[in-house]
Amino acid sequence: MTYAIGPGAPTPAVKILLITNVALFFMNVIVGDVMTLRLGLSPRSVFEHAALWQPFTYMFLHSTGGLSHILFNMLALWMFGTELERTWGTRFFTKYYFVTGVGAAVTSLALSFFIADIYESTTVGASGAIYGLLIAYAMYFPHRVIYYIIFPIPARIFVAIMGFIAFWSSVSGSGGGVAHTAHLGGLVIGYLYLKALRLRLFDEVKFRYLRWKMGRARSRFDVYSGGRPSDDEWKSDWKKHIH
Repeated sequence: MTYAIGPGAPTPAVKILLITNVALFFMNVIVGDVMTLRLGLSPRSVFEHAALWQPFTYMFLHSTGGLSHILFNMLALWMFGTELERTWGTRFFTKYYFVTGVGAAVTSLALSFFIADIYESTTVGASGAIYGLLIAYAMYFPHRVIYYIIFPIPARIFVAIMGFIAFWSSVSGSGGGVAHTAHLGGLVIGYLYLKALRLRLFDEVKFRYLRWKMGRARSRFDVYSGGRPSDDEWKSDWKKHIH
């Protein structure tokens, strides 16, 4: 009997993301805060200095004040991302990862108009995309058991708890409310994106079924361009050719 921990070896996109995040983390440690300020997400920089790359680059940086931030994000990326990539394929997984990561950034940018702390802050981390992976995992594998500390919890309950924590922290401002806003944004964007895809898929299946049904109905009748000629017209034309 063999035992395996986690989902197994990381899939191609997950492996590239892991390597990229870890490499940039150590580069950030060497370069220092100037890299964080340049590539992290700062609403002030985006709106006042047109730093339009930041909603993309911020998700590849992590806090250099310790290892916990990048460690937990990369662990979650491996645990949940690997199985999702196997289910979706590399192309869709990569697209979804960036949609949720950038979506989380856009959420923070939008809220920065109403919350001064967000406007003046600099956010880093893949957490927005990670929360997107969490909601996707809960939607596709709702009954999978996740061990939260030592307690086994179904995936859908685990994600509901994490979502509530992110929401409460964003509203109350406790526990780094700015970062939790990005977490919540990634979760919500991921949910809406997958729901929209499912609705479009349902509409496409319905359309194809109706088109097939109409095709069958038409096949029961003879269809002629300009109408079907009468028997007398056919006989008259035949006689002309004989004579």
